[in-house]
Amino acid sequence: MRSLPRAALLLNLVEKMRANGSWSGETHLQKAVYFLQDLLGVQADFGYVLYIHGPFSFDLRDELAGLCSDGLMTLEAHAPYGPRLQVTDLGKALEAKFPKTLERYTRKIKFVAEAFADKGVTELEQMGTALHVTAKARPGASVEERAKQLNRLKPHITVKQAEKVLRQVGKLKIRAARLTANQSRPRV
Repeated sequence: MRSLPRAALLLNLVEKMRANGSWSGETHLQKAVYFLQDLLGVQADFGYVLYIHGPFSFDLRDELAGLCSDGLMTLEAHAPYGPRLQVTDLGKALEAKFPKTLERYTRKIKFVAEAFADKGVTELEQMGTALHVTAKARPGASVEERAKQLNRLKPHITVKQAEKVLRQVGKLKIRAARLTANQSRPRV
């Protein structure tokens, strides 16, 4: 059974990302939710694995398919690109039933929506993988060490590109730490 507050959070994230100019396809949502969970501490309970294009949650893929099959979201086809997610009126009605949940996470959702709205799939893969490598690295590992590890995992990302994206993610981590300071981590 899907968690209705979690569904409301996902629907709200789609809306906020689109409002910020994001394509809002599944890849964008995959990486945005990964950052919500692993960078901002939102406990939405989606399991992630390092996959073809960076961190990926099969659970989230199923959840998004469920939201579409329940009529809470639709896929808008945009040839020659992949589909975009769009919240339906029914989805907006569900969001309205969880104002406290959405209020609790509004700053974090806004942070992620603004940080990822203008990113393409390649940059999303790099950023997600950089966060993954950083989380798995030994404490105190240098940017150079983590860049080499990222390059080993994703050889198409050069060490120089990896260093750049690791620094970018490091800056996001600093901003996220300020945002989350002194906040509890309730489950969605």
